[in-house]
Amino acid sequence: MVQKKEKLMSDSTDEKEQIKKELEKLKAELKKKKVPAKKEEKKVPAKKEEKKTYEEELEEQLSDEEIQNFQIEKMDMEKLTNKVCDIVAKYETSGMLQSELWKKLKLTSRDGSRLALKLERVGIISREKILEKGRWTYKLIIKKTPVSTESIEDAPCLTCPVEKKCSLEGEISPRTCQLIEDWVLISITKSKKAK
Repeated sequence: MVQKKEKLMSDSTDEKEQIKKELEKLKAELKKKKVPAKKEEKKVPAKKEEKKTYEEELEEQLSDEEIQNFQIEKMDMEKLTNKVCDIVAKYETSGMLQSELWKKLKLTSRDGSRLALKLERVGIISREKILEKGRWTYKLIIKKTPVSTESIEDAPCLTCPVEKKCSLEGEISPRTCQLIEDWVLISITKSKKAK
């Protein structure tokens, strides 16, 4: 038994010696190649990271699925999305601050931020990070302007009894139609009053 222990100890000592020799060889090769050791590596000063906004932190915490499936309790998300589009579209390419939008919609900033992330992912709006009054926030800009049917809502052609006979060269024509003329005049009068 004692002989076995002595043999094991001598074997492990031989292994240690062999490992030390290999390490010394590797160190010598590194010096020849002039590769700096870890201690000699130059430290590059790290750039100060901008403080992340609440929205950026939220975006990192939420998965794509959570953002896509975001719902606000007791709210019709389709109607809310349409309302957001209508409001943001009025600002056109200048956009609006998302905090202003949440105030108009009476949403919490948490719900508003999640909604903005969802609408951005769907491609309806874009979010542009800006510095406003010393704080980072987002400007929301509409990507897809919603189509409005308002301009043709009361068009007489939609309910015209002789629409099938109407053509540019026919007896019944949009060029000579009294219903269209009246409708246009009423529309012009309404738009002038609205201004």
